[in-house]
Amino acid sequence: MTATTTNPHHDRRWLILVILGVAQLMVVLDATIVNIALPSAEADLGFSDADRQWVITAYALAFGSLLLIGGRLGDLFGRRRLFVTGLAGFAVASAIGGFAQSFEVLVASRALQGVFGAMLAPSALSLLTVTFSSGPERAKAFGIFGAIAGGGASLGLLLGGVLTEYLSWRWCMFVNLFFAIPAALGAMALLSDTRPEHRPKLDLPGVATASAGLFLLVYGFSRAESDGWTDTLTLASLGLSGVLLVAFVALQTRVAQPLLPLRIVTDRNRGGAYLGMGITAIGMFGVFLFLTFYLQRTLGFSPVESGAAFLPMTFAIAISAGLATTRLLPRVGPRPLITGGMVAIAGSLVWLAQLQVDSTYAAHVLPAIILLGLGMGQVFAPVFNTATLNVEQQDAGVASAMVNTMQQVGGAVGTALLSTLAASATTDYVTTNGGPSPEVIAAAEVHGYTTAFWIAAAIIAAGSVVVGLTLRSGAPQVAAHPGADAAPVAAH
Repeated sequence: MTATTTNPHHDRRWLILVILGVAQLMVVLDATIVNIALPSAEADLGFSDADRQWVITAYALAFGSLLLIGGRLGDLFGRRRLFVTGLAGFAVASAIGGFAQSFEVLVASRALQGVFGAMLAPSALSLLTVTFSSGPERAKAFGIFGAIAGGGASLGLLLGGVLTEYLSWRWCMFVNLFFAIPAALGAMALLSDTRPEHRPKLDLPGVATASAGLFLLVYGFSRAESDGWTDTLTLASLGLSGVLLVAFVALQTRVAQPLLPLRIVTDRNRGGAYLGMGITAIGMFGVFLFLTFYLQRTLGFSPVESGAAFLPMTFAIAISAGLATTRLLPRVGPRPLITGGMVAIAGSLVWLAQLQVDSTYAAHVLPAIILLGLGMGQVFAPVFNTATLNVEQQDAGVASAMVNTMQQVGGAVGTALLSTLAASATTDYVTTNGGPSPEVIAAAEVHGYTTAFWIAAAIIAAGSVVVGLTLRSGAPQVAAHPGADAAPVAAH
């Protein structure tokens, strides 16, 4: 029996890709769209600068800590069920946030978005994995999905700017309903559930140690950004996180039905793909943060203009991702693509590190972000494809969740690390250049941004070497019957 005849989604696979793409776009947009709305929300609801980080952190904590369990629940109870539940819950949480009349309600809604996002994101990628299991169509589908994942953040900046400037910050929350509700209706009409005939038990000790460890890891880095690396609670969170994550790995080698079977991450190509995503995310989150600051504070761009300034990068990602997966990945494999993409990203960051107070967008920013987009397309699309290739169907959800987990944790690490280093560089510049005058402050801010770009470039360049040594050379070999032992059962 062929894969086509056993795949209940084959005849409607391209419509399903549209649904999954819409859901992925919503999740990625939400990572940046709220950032643009924060100043307006702060003025409207009356919370402080110190408190506003929790609007971002609440989402990151829930999302990052629950991704693995969200992925595994989809494997055990049906991916369509988790996907639709995630969409519906995300819509409700977004509506609560849009109607929020207090800071506490807004933060709670963001945390709730993170909970349902942790169900939604791995379900979307695992559904893509089992719908397009092999062949040229898989490459095309993952190219499209990777382009959305890479370019959605910059679209979020543009959409957030438009909604905030012409409507209200609340529409940065309400807009999710226009993604979630049609996607949920389409999923119920087009998708079938596939789940093991004999459902294994959930690894509760693994759930507890992984979720708590990831929660404390993201919290520790988020706290380091606001309270410093020597803060007692920061150090305690990071230390306890390390203990719990080591315990989680040890548990996974001993339980009969682990939350994260180690065969998923010990495969060299999958392990290299996860590393590539995590290391790239460390630098990428910093790029969006500091380049947005530079465009608005130094060049005087409005929020809408700042979002539009990133559009060339989005187009470059789309072109690069499609070419990487459809033409290059089947021929040369993931190693030269992912490592080459990381080198290109590092090069673009070195370019951005040359920015000055009097630099211009066209001459100094635009070439760098086009190179950045080309590199991101070469990383994101091959990573999604490689990280889920030849995964047994009953493990597709948790394998997909690992991609999102590495991206989220990498982003938390990068934001905290680069923000603290940039702030320190800015302060030192003011101190050593005669004190705070308008000219010195403007130059100090740019010095802080460029310091962050240099450090991010170094991290990604060094990471490209590690990833290159981890990935296998040569084109990937697709299993004859990937996931054949999963014993799927269709459940409409």
